[in-house]
Amino acid sequence: MKIASILASKGDYVATIAPNATVSELLALLAEKGIGAVVVSSDGVLINGIASERDVARSLASIGATALDAPVSQIMTKVTTTCEMDSPVEEIMVAMTQNRVRHVPVLEDGKMVGIVSIGDIVKARIDHLEDERKSLLSYITS
Repeated sequence: MKIASILASKGDYVATIAPNATVSELLALLAEKGIGAVVVSSDGVLINGIASERDVARSLASIGATALDAPVSQIMTKVTTTCEMDSPVEEIMVAMTQNRVRHVPVLEDGKMVGIVSIGDIVKARIDHLEDERKSLLSYITS
């Protein structure tokens, strides 16, 4: 199974925020969209980093409430793991585990075309296993 199949079912929407936006603005966006992370991008295409709830929690723990007024660029995770539309899901599962990331932007020709989360990967794997189970059951009973 390829990453393209996940994006085909979930869609290609990617929430982004500018690097100079405040952490408070980041939190408002996360709450509004009901998501756990956004891509930090100055132009909506190139990736500067990823900012997540986890990044916010760490910044609050280290510098306190003043973190809410800081720019997102100060708290974001700067190094990002990315994948391509034709990347195998299994490969991305390994990369997420090894790099300890939960969100991976999807690129095509160097431009961001989507994002997959660990939840998307798990759902796709469960759906795939369920399809296999049904096929085997059908084969055995026919």
